[in-house]
Amino acid sequence: MSRSQLRSATITALTIAGSDPSGGAGIQADLKTMSALSAYGMSVITALTAQSTRGVTGVHAVPADFVRLQLDTLLDDITPDATKIGMLATAGLADAVGEYLPGLSHTVLDPVMVATSGDRLLDEEAIGAVRRLCTKADLITPNLHEAAVLLNEEPAASLGELRTQARRLTDLGAQRVLVKGGHLAGGAGDASGADDAVDVYVDGDVVRILRGHRVATGSTHGTGCTLSSAIASLRPRRETWSEAVRDAKAYLTGAIEHADSLGIGHGHGPVHHFYRAWIQSGW
Repeated sequence: MSRSQLRSATITALTIAGSDPSGGAGIQADLKTMSALSAYGMSVITALTAQSTRGVTGVHAVPADFVRLQLDTLLDDITPDATKIGMLATAGLADAVGEYLPGLSHTVLDPVMVATSGDRLLDEEAIGAVRRLCTKADLITPNLHEAAVLLNEEPAASLGELRTQARRLTDLGAQRVLVKGGHLAGGAGDASGADDAVDVYVDGDVVRILRGHRVATGSTHGTGCTLSSAIASLRPRRETWSEAVRDAKAYLTGAIEHADSLGIGHGHGPVHHFYRAWIQSGW
């Protein structure tokens, strides 16, 4: 397919994830991201959460059979060009979604297992199911803490350790890995730079260090959901995964830069998914 065809075709993107009533994370963030990046967004809900910018107070998992019914009904009618998988609250949900991955293209798994505080959100059985799912997705996007849980190791304390853990995840069967180093202290054990937000991308023998400037803000609610959804939305219009990852990181950086202008909530506010459109419209 030519570049012009890649740009002109209508892109459909599916998110399989949990719901966030505050609109900053989960399927709400995914659908906003997909729309902002010119993809037609669709959703299969895996869990309902009681959540705000201040935190999560409850999770109600959708039965695995009903998640299957959502997927069967949707996929009988529409074949997504890309799929993002987010929160899978139970082992049964992770295994159920895993049944569909071989038939889906451009799959991005954000293995939501660890809260920003570092607390684990899943039990060992569910974590084991997510580990199995990691070998079926085209790309996984764990943060620093989630990479450590997947490997059963301590979180990386330096860029060198982050690079090593990213490579080890591919050794365990992940096809491609983007380990997000946003929680990594700048300059920890190497010259990563105090003002850099550094991620590590691994695809086969290729290892790339992706740098972006660190934005001084507390409005970071939904960054992981937004990044993985952005990658999925962009991949059908990019020739390589590396290009999709690069452009998604640039989009997320802009969304974080403009996050404080929203003034939403009294906790960690959401990123600004539509910052490009709102700026152009003068809103």
